[in-house]
Amino acid sequence: MKFFENGDGLTEPRGFFCSGVHCDVKGKRDGRLDLGIVFSKKPCSAAGVFTTNDVKAAPVLYCQKLLSDPRAKFHGIVANSGNANACTGEQGDSDAAKMSSEVARHLNLHSKEILVCSTGRIGTRLPISRITAGIKDAADDIRNEFDGAKAFQEAILTSDTCTKSCSAKFDSPVGEITVGGVVKGAGMIEPDMATMLAFLTTDAGASSPLLQKLLKQAVNRSFNRITIDGDMSTNDSVLILANGNSGLRIDDENKALQNLFSQAVEAVCSCLARKCVFDGEKVTKFVRLRVTGAPNHSSAEKVARCIANSLLVKTSWYGSDPNWGRIIDAAGYARIGLDFSLVDLFYDEVPVLSKGEPVYENQGRWEDAVSAKEFSITMNLNLGTGESEVWSSDVSEEYVDFNKSE
Repeated sequence: MKFFENGDGLTEPRGFFCSGVHCDVKGKRDGRLDLGIVFSKKPCSAAGVFTTNDVKAAPVLYCQKLLSDPRAKFHGIVANSGNANACTGEQGDSDAAKMSSEVARHLNLHSKEILVCSTGRIGTRLPISRITAGIKDAADDIRNEFDGAKAFQEAILTSDTCTKSCSAKFDSPVGEITVGGVVKGAGMIEPDMATMLAFLTTDAGASSPLLQKLLKQAVNRSFNRITIDGDMSTNDSVLILANGNSGLRIDDENKALQNLFSQAVEAVCSCLARKCVFDGEKVTKFVRLRVTGAPNHSSAEKVARCIANSLLVKTSWYGSDPNWGRIIDAAGYARIGLDFSLVDLFYDEVPVLSKGEPVYENQGRWEDAVSAKEFSITMNLNLGTGESEVWSSDVSEEYVDFNKSE
């Protein structure tokens, strides 16, 4: 399998087109791109994984309803930034449907063939007249097959500092198969997913049930491992479209090729998830946190998340302080029956604790490890076979300043 860290993302699989335009969602007249369309002339099967927040934005509910029919086919996605269309009542539901129907009208489709996503501020109604004007412009670019891959990536950003894309390619009996992806997300990053929109496309064909199975598996191993600030959003969405333009249908292939496709989807999701953490709001450190030897997997995850979401731990990471006491404290209040006298702890490969005893002669090496922009922490509880891995970040003074108001 070949992997590409950046690039056009969604338009790399055959038969997909994108556009991105400025429609002034926030009313600032700043020219920033804030609405985009992903489109395939050939109908696609689709799957989606969404936030588990009890409060779900109108676009999430709209997509969930459309995707509940496993036989449904889609031609694309419309997405806007600058406004989440969340907690907006019946008007929000109507606006989500209007976005879909307007794209369908301009591209001669049925409204049920267009999925809808929004991201931005919660509790403010969409400026739907400006949105519909932007949809017309974006649809015009699609009809003209404008090369709008980068424009779409820019149009979905909120507090992100950069676009995020990647693709994976593998060989098949009918030629090369591609899975492409893009993501936006920098804050409110905590499973299930985040204030995060991720889109994947592939020129393979696959049934919606198979896509759903593989996407959920990939999300659990990628986006659901990340936490930046411990907050879960109302709009989290990961969508995949498969148009079968390659002539290959994954359901009909052998296990080896199905596994290659699954690996490609997971590789794209994992890369995009890491990019979210690296681009977290005012983040300076990427931390890979692994807990092993727990009584079970859920206990391991609970310990990992207590550590990864501790403000005391995260601020020590920002200060490059190898304060293992804060890590142990956070692990302890997970209350899974931890026995400190059994714990082994490592910064990267450097021992910090050995069966609860500090390895003080390594203190200089601890400091070197946590001073890096990327490092790992491994904690072995020596209580069982449960394990979990979480990708997290530090928290900085700039994060507080950035988020003290909207």
